[in-house]
Amino acid sequence: MALACIYSRARIGLESPLVTIEVHLCTGLPGFHIVGLAETSVKESKDRVRSALLNCGYSFPSEKIVVNLAPADLPKEGGRFDLPIAIGILAASDQIPTTELAQYEFAGELALSGELRPIIGEIPLAIASRNEQRTLILPYKNAQQACWVNDAAIISLQHLKQLFPHFARQQLLPLQSNKSPELDVDENKICIDDIADVMGQPMAKRALEIAASGSHNLLFVGPPGTGKTMLASRLPGILPPMTKEESLETAAIHSICSTAFDHKHWLQRPFRAPHHTASSAALVGGGAQPNPGEISLAHNGVLFLDELPEYDRKVLDVLREPMESGEVTISRVMHKTTYPAKFQLVAAMNPSPTGFYNDNRSTPEQILRYLSKLSGPFLDRIDIQLEVARLPKGLWNKTNANNETSEVIRARVKTCREIQLARQGKANAHLSSPELKVHCHLSIEDCEFLELAVEKLGLSTRAHHKILKIARTIADMQGLEDIARENIIEALSYRAMDRLIQHLTASLSA
Repeated sequence: MALACIYSRARIGLESPLVTIEVHLCTGLPGFHIVGLAETSVKESKDRVRSALLNCGYSFPSEKIVVNLAPADLPKEGGRFDLPIAIGILAASDQIPTTELAQYEFAGELALSGELRPIIGEIPLAIASRNEQRTLILPYKNAQQACWVNDAAIISLQHLKQLFPHFARQQLLPLQSNKSPELDVDENKICIDDIADVMGQPMAKRALEIAASGSHNLLFVGPPGTGKTMLASRLPGILPPMTKEESLETAAIHSICSTAFDHKHWLQRPFRAPHHTASSAALVGGGAQPNPGEISLAHNGVLFLDELPEYDRKVLDVLREPMESGEVTISRVMHKTTYPAKFQLVAAMNPSPTGFYNDNRSTPEQILRYLSKLSGPFLDRIDIQLEVARLPKGLWNKTNANNETSEVIRARVKTCREIQLARQGKANAHLSSPELKVHCHLSIEDCEFLELAVEKLGLSTRAHHKILKIARTIADMQGLEDIARENIIEALSYRAMDRLIQHLTASLSA
């Protein structure tokens, strides 16, 4: 046989488009040619494939070898095409049976000895292969994660020598069992950092529980050393565990980034804390072949931005659209890629350049200039803005025996989130404007009270909606069917930045 067709898949973001590897052996000067918009890493597979075949005892054809990666206008990169190219050469030269090759898809990088090395993007690859009802043959390390995809037919391969006995029906390679790793994880042991370790700060802990219950964005404002960073790092421990679908989405993003994804943390929501020197491309993603950024790696989890005003203003403003839509689209000349980015933002900042509200080193003008590093539209998208005060005197000598643990708070958060899912199918923070009218109904008196408060504080319509969502979450935490006046008052109290800016503006006017 002089012609063989093998199936594999390329990687374009979270998509895995089908690639047909056509191998043709023809007369002419011996040579090995790869066509079809192959990048350097793919063209270098010629030497890896040749050495792997010879070291495994197969013969390498002395004819002219032409390998076409179709479709020709789809970019191909990485070492994932080593294995299908090698199998195509073996099939075209009649060294392995070809009767069942159309039922399989292949991906894997070859070592010179013929061993299989892992690739990136195995979970999107397994999902696409399952949808086409083909069996996917992957390197051993990739197969362990690919089998998390339900109903996917996965075969683990460690060495190229295993292929001939399998296709010759002498020693069949077994299918990997579809076992999700969350079965081995104790939900109560998900949290590593316990909120009980935080001394004092009952209001901050209350705000943290509200943010976790309704998936609200949160900003801590306060002087250095008050526990803002410590509190933010405890948020993942009180969030409800991810569902299997959410876990698979998160694992798929990590799989295309070559980042380790420990199955022991299968249900734990990701926590990303990029440094304030991060660029906009590092946060939202980018590159010639666009890769996910921090906001996508934080999908279904938490993105923590410490020292918020130290970030470049333009960098923060690129987060505005993903915070609303839950996804980010990266456009290039030839194609565009969309990544999910439904993250919960938690930020911390000092109130002034020196870190303190009242000192003789910062004037109101300097503080306002410092706060102006954060744009109004960006702050509008942060639901809860809370001042974290310094700890009172004598707190160090008091016992922390009455501090609630993350496990106790997480149980309440999980119950509150279940109420929201049963009522509207989503967390309160994700309610749309029409849904607010249905699920956040207020009496005429309460509606007038809220409108008056919004007008007095000079808040936008978006901030008005944020207050309604927070009030709805507080009511759910109390088991109330309708929003009460005290829920609205508490929601209005979480506007620390508005009060601070109003106070500074009044000081300058006086």
